[in-house]
Amino acid sequence: MTFYRINEIKLKIGESQDKIPEHILKRLGRLGRGLKVTDYRIVKQSIDARDKGEILIVYSVDFAVELRRGEIERAAAKAGGNENLTPSEVKLDLPVVVPARYELPVSGDEKLSGRPVVCGFGPCGMFAGLILASAGYRPIILERGSSMEKRTEKVSTFWEKGELDTECNVQFGEGGAGTFSDGKLTTNIKDPRIAKVLEEFVLAGANEDIKYKHKPHIGTDVLQGVVVNIRKKI
Repeated sequence: MTFYRINEIKLKIGESQDKIPEHILKRLGRLGRGLKVTDYRIVKQSIDARDKGEILIVYSVDFAVELRRGEIERAAAKAGGNENLTPSEVKLDLPVVVPARYELPVSGDEKLSGRPVVCGFGPCGMFAGLILASAGYRPIILERGSSMEKRTEKVSTFWEKGELDTECNVQFGEGGAGTFSDGKLTTNIKDPRIAKVLEEFVLAGANEDIKYKHKPHIGTDVLQGVVVNIRKKI
């Protein structure tokens, strides 16, 4: 299936994302006649607030199309009755998207003399452990602080009573310091591994919109469960 990328798809505040295929066909104009959008993926979402009277949500979208059934039959007739004409023969003059696929940096085939050890279960340690486990290794992860369940209790005790556990607090413990800072996911680099990180967060319970929002964040309340789920997956 061929995916094309289109930018500047604009929806009004409150307008459902289900309307995106309709807006794609409108943007295509004559090119969109006789087509239907069979699949789409939001790549980026931002806000256009230049006109305060009509604030718009702006999307970049990857989408796939095919001819509607009636158009397929007409096209087949024009081709001399070629009933094998398929919807995939639709070609648009738009950038074709080649999906970036994350490849594990290690295969798991190499035999190690012992189990790999990861020091710390902050973001880096968490994903180092996840990738090692996904490759078939059995990492041992060492963390200075407590598990998320115990850590949450200790942080609450500090906030409510001022009692500080120097080994497990807002900075130290499963998930790292970011777990209690709303899980902001802003970065200025375009590394393909970022998509892998966001996908794993979504699989662990984060909202899917973190994959395309301009300044995404998971939220501390959700992130605590996400961290636990990634630990369990490892």
